[in-house]
Formats: sequence, structure tokens, C-alpha cells
Amino acid sequence: MGNSNTVTASTNLQKAVSWISDIVLDNPGKDRQVIIKEAQVRFDLTPAESTFLTEKFSADDSSAKP
Repeated sequence: MGNSNTVTASTNLQKAVSWISDIVLDNPGKDRQVIIKEAQVRFDLTPAESTFLTEKFSADDSSAKP
């Protein structure tokens, strides 16, 4: 019935986004993919949530560079 590609904002995903944002602010030079992989394990994210983070934070990374 529902779209399987839709990611609802689970508590773990919300925590992961907040944690990643804090890490990026504190360590702007740190590799985003390393941060995302750590968040996936730390917050026990689903594959769909992991994909969302990769798309969200990879896009932020490429747009932040001049």
C-alpha cells in the first residue's frame, strides 16, 4: 500500500541527523561517509534510513565546497 521508498522520521533517524550535524560542525574536514557509516551502526539504522542520510549529507557536502 505505502511507498516502500518513503522514509519516515524514526527516533533513531532523528538522533542520527542531529548527531551527524554536531560532528560536521565540530569537525568540518572529517569525511562525511565515515561519519555516516558510524551513525548507521551507532543508531541501528535501516537500509532506507542509511540511504536517506547518504543522499542528504553527501548533497550538503558537495554544495558546501566553493
